Amino acid sequence: MKTKKLGNQGLIVSELGLGCMGMSEFYAGRDEEESIATLYRALELGVTFLDTADMYGPFTNEKLIGQAINDRRDQVILATKFGNVRSEDGGFLGVSGTPEYVRQACDASLKRLGVDVIDLYYQHRVDPNVPIEDTVGAMAELVQQGKVRYLGLSEAAPATIRRAQAVHPISALQTEYSLWSRDPEDEILPTLRELGIGFVPYSPLGRGFLSGQFTKPEDLPTDDYRRHSPRFQGNNFYKNLELVDKVTTIATQKGATPSQLALAWLLAQGDDIVPIPGTKRRKYLEENVAATEITLTPDELSQIEAAAPKGSAAGDRYPAQHMSAVNR
Repeated sequence: MKTKKLGNQGLIVSELGLGCMGMSEFYAGRDEEESIATLYRALELGVTFLDTADMYGPFTNEKLIGQAINDRRDQVILATKFGNVRSEDGGFLGVSGTPEYVRQACDASLKRLGVDVIDLYYQHRVDPNVPIEDTVGAMAELVQQGKVRYLGLSEAAPATIRRAQAVHPISALQTEYSLWSRDPEDEILPTLRELGIGFVPYSPLGRGFLSGQFTKPEDLPTDDYRRHSPRFQGNNFYKNLELVDKVTTIATQKGATPSQLALAWLLAQGDDIVPIPGTKRRKYLEENVAATEITLTPDELSQIEAAAPKGSAAGDRYPAQHMSAVNR
């Protein structure tokens, strides 16, 4: 597994990371034993960049990761996030970026993870009621105290990124980016490249849709939160299925799976881009890792561009009540 540099502060990560959210919540099916086996297999394959957040579970995903890496902490680049506030019973309590909450959340994450330092600490969502300067100022104090090594933001707008960068260097921005979510190409990516900030696309497989595993909305279990996603509903689902069919055709010609083609396309977008496809199963992890060995020709990239041009996906990324919290 090759490595890539995120930002200009010295953060080096595997060129593909592992999103761990689905091991604990949101996607149907729980298997802690298989999840831990997947984490071990990731490290064996050189996928050392693990992504979690305090809200996943809530709180249980960090504990799971901490359990898995307990005796191999030195092999891992550990990223977690704060900002989406949840209660112990799973309720969503809003977003907080107050300095007091930053300190509290970091200490709680360190305890759950069972580590002394977090490698990359993200603000999960920007708090519109707290100046970003105050939030990042508190995050910078965590760096000075040795509790955090590098700072990141998630779903922040270009102007917010610039203001944050003026307070303390930001190493990475995490935002959704894939063949069906190409909005970052407009303003986010140019801003990051101007400032020397790395880019970590989450949901690089369109929450699994780009894998081609879904043929109708009913394929999703009733307890899977994607049932509430606009892109997985009604006519949007079938319009997006047409996009997946086109990607699948190109993948077949390449001797790859649709997932592998989608990841190879993302990796080809720049050396500053590190996707974090999520999975809780070893077989899908191994399939994703194999994408790092795929090289796309200019002609193949053109074919993909024609099949999945910017804005081709139908429906918003999130339900309406959640869209207001992104890119702000």
